[in-house]
Amino acid sequence: MNETVQSYRNKIVEFWGGRSKSQKFGIIGGFIGAILLLVLLTVMLTASNMVPLYSNLTHQEAGQLTSELDDRGVQYEIADGGTTIMVPESKSDQLIVELAAQGIPNSGNIDYSFFSENVSWGMTDEERQIIELDAMQSELGSLISTIDGIQSAKVLINRPTETVFVGDQPEASSASIVLNTQYGYDITQNQVRGLYHLVSKAVPNLPTENIVIMNQNFEYFDLDDSNSIGTGNTYAEQQKIKEDIERDLQRQVQRLLGTMMGQGKVVVSVTTDIDFTSENRVEELVEPVDLENMEGLPVSVERVTETYAGIDGSNIPADVTDIPEYLAEGDTDQLSDYEQVRETINNEFNRVRREIVESPYEIRDLGIQVAVDNTIEENGEVVTLSAAEQQSVQGDVEQILSSMIETSISSDVSNEQDFDPAQKVSIAFQPFSDGPSAQQTEATIPTWVYVVGGILILSIILLIYLMMRRRNDEEEWVEFEETSQDVSEEVPPIEENLTESDARKKQLEKMAKEKPEEFAKLLRTWISED
Repeated sequence: MNETVQSYRNKIVEFWGGRSKSQKFGIIGGFIGAILLLVLLTVMLTASNMVPLYSNLTHQEAGQLTSELDDRGVQYEIADGGTTIMVPESKSDQLIVELAAQGIPNSGNIDYSFFSENVSWGMTDEERQIIELDAMQSELGSLISTIDGIQSAKVLINRPTETVFVGDQPEASSASIVLNTQYGYDITQNQVRGLYHLVSKAVPNLPTENIVIMNQNFEYFDLDDSNSIGTGNTYAEQQKIKEDIERDLQRQVQRLLGTMMGQGKVVVSVTTDIDFTSENRVEELVEPVDLENMEGLPVSVERVTETYAGIDGSNIPADVTDIPEYLAEGDTDQLSDYEQVRETINNEFNRVRREIVESPYEIRDLGIQVAVDNTIEENGEVVTLSAAEQQSVQGDVEQILSSMIETSISSDVSNEQDFDPAQKVSIAFQPFSDGPSAQQTEATIPTWVYVVGGILILSIILLIYLMMRRRNDEEEWVEFEETSQDVSEEVPPIEENLTESDARKKQLEKMAKEKPEEFAKLLRTWISED
């Protein structure tokens, strides 16, 4: 058995020693590649397909779910910052049914069903009021969450203490609401007005001016009362109008460029110059009906015609004797006549009365500043855009924003000859220090990469250990051959009449007596080989 192992070992050593350095590296690389391929296939075949069990969870609900899954021994993963729990696809349907039967996840909010389930005679009025207030807040939050564009809502109601005196006026309640809105969804003023009226009617003695609504980005949703329109004459009103116009333009540009280049890759700032000049004037114009002939519309026509013919001069009227056409006195032998035509036309013209109120909110000047992240991720590495790519992106953005500026700015300004909308756009390219690309790159390293890396390091260590051990064995083998040669030179020749085994035995006995240290060393070498 030992001789067979020794022969195979000698063949392997001889084969390895006859290889060149490139062949040795090829054999080692192929061996390591086969191990990595085997590990990768094992990980891919044994990995289970994870699907979301619940999404948009609070930290409290996620903690309840993970505790229950740990008790059940179910494998799970946490994603989306702790708001999503993922489980194997084969167990997701069964877990949803079983957890729903246990009332998990439980948000901890109290609804009005609490009174029917936990009514007791020992409940005090204060306890009942606290539970009722908590139930009202939970129900309002659930009701607001059903509106499009709102994922969740937190409602805090402050109700004053009821007075025991009849003559005292009750104090008004107040409410604060925080909305978790969907990204890119613009809540309209009709929805805001509906939210104000919904909360005002649900809570007793709560006027709309005591309600504050904001979202997770600290953007307030103020109630725009259409019955009381501000004149825009005060500084506060003008600044509010200016901020509203800039915010609307900024949202439009941010949404448009974010869709093109990716959310988090662009930041937009908008500045405007608003003309708050208000002008009221009355114009009373008279225009002809027929503009080509500059004539009006005839309303009434009066035409008078008088004619006379005869030789009797006595019939000539006394007041017209001085007219040359009539016969003079004594010229009775000649015929005389006259004709008189008189026409009166009353024309009607267009009378226009215009009461003009010029809009006081005209955009005289508009500037848009855009910062673009010039880094992209390719094959797991962050690469900076080239100058040609940046110039191409800048041209596209300038063309889009120039069209938006032309339609937003006042027509009197945009029709000027020296007006150039491209000069109103400023674009800067620079890497974002806190951009989501770097965070995403760090967070997307899968687990199997670490496993494969660890196995690769262990394989390299094992290979180094085997090479060092083989080197030590070769050194011991050379030393053993040198020792054997020395022994063979010092031991006298074997007698011819003895057998080979007897001669070796006698030779070893003599060596043990004369040189015990070398004999012991020879024995250790044989034992290590066996």
